[in-house]
Amino acid sequence: MTTLLQPVIVGAGPAGVRAAQTLCRHGVRPVVIDEAPRWGGQIYRQPPANFGRSKKVLYGFEAASAESVHQAMAGILDQVDYRPETLVWNAEGGRLDLLCRGGIDCVPYSQLIVATGAADRVLPFPGWTLPGVYTLGAAQVALKYQGCAIGEHVIFAGTGPLLYLVAYQYAKAGAQVAAVLDTARFADKLAAVPALLRNRAVFGKGLYYLAWLRLHGIPVHDGVQLERASGTHQVAAMRWRSGDSSNELACDAVAFGYGLRSETQLADLLGCRFRYDEMQRAALPERDAAGRASVTGVYLAGDGAGIMGADAAEWAGELAALALLADAGEAIDGPRAGELEEGLSDTAAFRSGLERAFPFPQDWAAQATDDLVICRCEEVTAGQLRQCVRETGTVEMNRLKALTRVGMGRCQGRTCGVAAAEILAQACGKAPGQVGRLRGQAPIKPLPFSAAVPTAKDAG
Repeated sequence: MTTLLQPVIVGAGPAGVRAAQTLCRHGVRPVVIDEAPRWGGQIYRQPPANFGRSKKVLYGFEAASAESVHQAMAGILDQVDYRPETLVWNAEGGRLDLLCRGGIDCVPYSQLIVATGAADRVLPFPGWTLPGVYTLGAAQVALKYQGCAIGEHVIFAGTGPLLYLVAYQYAKAGAQVAAVLDTARFADKLAAVPALLRNRAVFGKGLYYLAWLRLHGIPVHDGVQLERASGTHQVAAMRWRSGDSSNELACDAVAFGYGLRSETQLADLLGCRFRYDEMQRAALPERDAAGRASVTGVYLAGDGAGIMGADAAEWAGELAALALLADAGEAIDGPRAGELEEGLSDTAAFRSGLERAFPFPQDWAAQATDDLVICRCEEVTAGQLRQCVRETGTVEMNRLKALTRVGMGRCQGRTCGVAAAEILAQACGKAPGQVGRLRGQAPIKPLPFSAAVPTAKDAG
């Protein structure tokens, strides 16, 4: 058997927790690095200690799944090297560079499971930089982690399953949901039903959220085009177009998003090979059915390698750990690995149904006005990006970044990258998959100037 050094898992959401649990079962003690204060990931984010709301209230239908993931990690804390509030900001030479509670540190690895999760996919609209406009994920964090609503009269906009889930969670928590504005058409959802029926439980939950919102008098509009959020010092109203009519509704907060996008920067720094995924409209790191990346010793699991959902993330985390163990010469449960692969394959078919039900608004770039801010960090507009394409012939994202500074701010392209790529593709007449992707750069996220000099830990 090949000797296993201490494997490292980046991320303690559903994928990372199940990967750690699987390694522990085989007598392996992994390092688990978690950017959050407590494990669970975004989907099962835990509130602070002594928080008054129950898990049933916090997670709804997912309370049992959340409890299972939380208890799984709690049960192995003495068998893992768990490092919360720790950011991986660089990876090179078999070492991860860390920021932990203000100090710089590092950890070596020979086997690495990357379970970095996902974030909101953002497509800007006029007024999106006003105070009071949040992403769906941010609105959900406020509710789960602090028990706070982002406003008293909230509009939810964009498309995707998260749109309805967060609107439902806010309404159940007592917030006034002014409206749900979905850019997907009802016909899109109807056409996707056969594929969605491959997972009747998840499909049923989605129908429940929609029915509950309608039965409680919350307006739900399909096939809309978001026109503008308006206000002086903060958002005060949202205007949208439905068919030939323009509508406006007062609000004091807006939460919006267009599904999720994978967090792939760490995989990029590790040298993983990427491939454009037409269905998810994104460049994703390549992996085999068990999660092995193109780089030896690196394994990819969960939404960080492609959006599949929390249940699939748990399976992928376990499967990646089994692949790591098998590659190290450990005997593993082959039939269990086969079951996990089959489950992930079925989920992929269901996922294609979700993409049909909530399609990416492919006309967004053509409708974006020149004065629309795309990169809020550097204040780069759609018009500036188009002008750069006209004047320089730029057809590649990293060249566009160098010439306009789009994606050079705090978010490193996390917020603006999708929109910038869509504008570039539309301006140069190419498909989004042909304009490349913003390459990951260290530090992956901003570091404070106060960060200490690396500690004297042995990196070898």
